[in-house]
Amino acid sequence: MTLDPASLTIISVDDHLVEPPDMFEGRLAAKFAERAPRVVERADGREMWLFEGVEIPNFGLNAVSGRPQEEYGIEPTRFDEIRRGCWDREARIDDMNAGGILASLNFPSFPQFCGQIFANTEDKELALAVLQAYNDWHIEEWAGGAPGRLIPLSLVPYWDPEVMAAEVRRVAARGVRAVTWSENPEKIGVPSFHSPHWDPFWHACDELGMVICLHIGSSSAVKLPTVEAPFTTMLNLQPTAVMDTAADLLWSRVIRLFPNIRFALSEGSIGWIPYLLERADYVYEHHNRWTGSDFGGRLPSEVFRDHFIACFITDSAGLRMLDLIGPEIVCVETDYPHSDSTWPASPERLTGQLEHLPRETIDAITHGNAIRLFGFDPFAHHAPEDCTVGALRARAGHVDVGPVEPRASFVAPERPLTLLDMLSRAEHPLLEKQAAEGMLSDADAWTALAAARNRAGDTAGARAACERALTVQAGHPEATQLLSTLPAPKPASSEPVKPTSKS
Repeated sequence: MTLDPASLTIISVDDHLVEPPDMFEGRLAAKFAERAPRVVERADGREMWLFEGVEIPNFGLNAVSGRPQEEYGIEPTRFDEIRRGCWDREARIDDMNAGGILASLNFPSFPQFCGQIFANTEDKELALAVLQAYNDWHIEEWAGGAPGRLIPLSLVPYWDPEVMAAEVRRVAARGVRAVTWSENPEKIGVPSFHSPHWDPFWHACDELGMVICLHIGSSSAVKLPTVEAPFTTMLNLQPTAVMDTAADLLWSRVIRLFPNIRFALSEGSIGWIPYLLERADYVYEHHNRWTGSDFGGRLPSEVFRDHFIACFITDSAGLRMLDLIGPEIVCVETDYPHSDSTWPASPERLTGQLEHLPRETIDAITHGNAIRLFGFDPFAHHAPEDCTVGALRARAGHVDVGPVEPRASFVAPERPLTLLDMLSRAEHPLLEKQAAEGMLSDADAWTALAAARNRAGDTAGARAACERALTVQAGHPEATQLLSTLPAPKPASSEPVKPTSKS
């Protein structure tokens, strides 16, 4: 069969938004208005979110669509250096049309995937107010401003399961059918999936048919043998973290006790699923009598298809084994505007992977399953003939999908970049987490941390990290040099960045 990309109708269940600077304006009570998250411009020209004294990197790999690939990286940048579709809804719809995408579910950026930034805020009354303001903005302005095009997704206040359940019920009453949470709660400092602690949350989601989206990286951790490994090792292993999550949940009490609960394995790929299910069935048949496992007379592979949604960007191997996965649970993603994104050529990439399948199955994977599983009906707002790739692209003749002007000439790295290299460039909170967990064991690592703290304006922290590096390796040249030249801290501007006017 020859499959015409223009004939497809595509719904992506994993894309991302970069929150606009004005999103909290007018959305918080007077007592919290001055403490709302805001975008500030640093002395070096970079723009970051600032919340309760914490600067939060915002862009980098989160917003590289439209940039030359040699400029990919995790360094923060500015709103005027990223595609407008990252943060402006009207421009986002234009980019979706140009990419042939009918509808899109968008994960948050600066709050992190499951709202860790808010959860880690000491004042929980403020945290809840900000989280609810975020959800209301997403429902009303982002998704609500484009009916039938943007699938609403809400954060949950996971610091309190009862408040968590209440927020699920609140947003459900407003039409939301998906929330984002952690792929591994223990790694963000709360009880595991197995704890009854979460039962109020499970009950609410089970009762309301709320999909729980578990995006890779939502545990604030990476799957990597060592921080010295090439960064591409992490990129290669990322989906396997969700495989771990799927196995953990499959054997958990959650699946037994909450028959209607569903988890989306967001950006998790699908090629690993056949082996996991084969292994699960084997383990059950050989070990259930002495381990006490119980799937109610069914096999784990059968139960899996009742509770999980499998999501992929590109996965030819998985699609060749679709009958072992279950075509009724598979949905597509485009990952716009992240570095793994296939935009604007998603239809063409999909065509090459799907054309061996029956048309009924293709339609299910590209949009039918998403409509059913996420309770989202774009055809209530748009005629089906207006929703195809060809029809959408016909409306996007004015959209320039070419690369933006490069910031600087590309200089190839002298060696493969490591995770540590990337984190030291980015001033990323993960680097601090690794230091706290004792993962930084050599002088180079501590020096990288010192450099990151210095760029963040934390001169005292930079000095302490340098001194630790010199304790590990006396006379370490980079640490010695940095220690001797540490500048004074550069505080963030007190003036928030004003949103760019629409043009």
